[in-house]
Amino acid sequence: MSINKVILVGNLGSDPEVKYLDGDRAVANFSLATNESYNDKQGNRVTQTEWHRIEMWDSLAKVAEKYLTKGRQVYIEGKIKTDKWTDQNGVDKYTTRIRANVLQMLGNREDRPDNAKQPDVQPQKQPVQEPQAPSPEPDGLDDLPF
Repeated sequence: MSINKVILVGNLGSDPEVKYLDGDRAVANFSLATNESYNDKQGNRVTQTEWHRIEMWDSLAKVAEKYLTKGRQVYIEGKIKTDKWTDQNGVDKYTTRIRANVLQMLGNREDRPDNAKQPDVQPQKQPVQEPQAPSPEPDGLDDLPF
C-alpha cells in the first residue's frame, strides 16, 4: 500500500486562471504560498515561504473561479503530480503540482470577496475525484470489512 496525500493551508499568490475544455470541463491553476517561521541562532525571526502550484478540476475549478482571489487563505487536500518532458536540447525537465480534490475557504467574513455574497457553508466539502480509469483489484479485496 502507498499513500500520496498533501494537506496545505496557505494564501493564494494569484487569482485562479480557469480554462474551459470540451464538455464543459474546467481546470483552475493558481499559486499557493505556505510560510514557516523560526528563530535563527542569533535570535532573529526568519520566515521562509514555499510556493506550490495548485490544479483543480471540474466543479472544484468552478468554485475556485467564483470565490477565490489573490491573498485568500485556503485549506487544500490533494496529491502530488509530477510531469516529465524532454526539452529541445534533450534534457529531461520536471514540473510538480498539487492536484487538489478538497477545498475549504478560511478566514473571516470580512476577508471574503464581495463580503456577504458567499454562503456560510463551504461550497466544496466533499472531495471531487479526478477522472481516472478503474484500477483492477485482486479478487477478494473489495469484500474487506474495513
